[in-house]
Amino acid sequence: MAALATAGLSAGSATAAPAVLGLDVSNHQSNINWNAVRARGAHFAYIKATEGTGYVNPDFASQYNGAYRAGLIRGAYHFALPNHSGGAAQARYFVAHGGSWRRDGRTLPGALDIEQNPYGRECYGLTPSALVSWIASFKNTYHALTSRWPVIYTDHAFWATCTGDFRGFAVVDPVWVVDSQTPSGWSFYTFSQYAGSAFPGDQDIFNGSQSQLSRLATGA
Repeated sequence: MAALATAGLSAGSATAAPAVLGLDVSNHQSNINWNAVRARGAHFAYIKATEGTGYVNPDFASQYNGAYRAGLIRGAYHFALPNHSGGAAQARYFVAHGGSWRRDGRTLPGALDIEQNPYGRECYGLTPSALVSWIASFKNTYHALTSRWPVIYTDHAFWATCTGDFRGFAVVDPVWVVDSQTPSGWSFYTFSQYAGSAFPGDQDIFNGSQSQLSRLATGA
């Protein structure tokens, strides 16, 4: 994941509510001082759990549990490799290796990181209809296993090119954007990355209040 732009917040009053800030990390960030992260103002964290069906973040457990112990609401994310195996298989792998959900008020729904292929062919060599079918298979399997619809992490350009601006997932799936432009179908974003260095990894903001973030964690 790459931090690209600051996220805007809608004005609700003369005095803006405090921003609900967070971060996302992977194995590239080790030995995180989560108490210091919390002290600097982070409220939530997403941690990379898996990639494809053959990779588990070796630091996942320490990062996931460390964020929890420091008082953050945390969730796991899966990096999609649609050209390697089916969406259902990757959802099952994700859930089996840290991507599940529990109704404890401190666990966010898992996130599917679907972005441009860093390893090869554009759009993973798939047609828009094939990629949409892959995402549908992943999200439907994830929902069947956890009762939650996953957050979809993507960017506007990838979504337009590789899914043909598919609009059908916005009904139930929150979106996490990387360029402050909400993909087709979604009328607003739930999370956005922004450029900064306050926390380890990438910087994120939740497009809502702390109580709304808690509601997302509880499944309300």
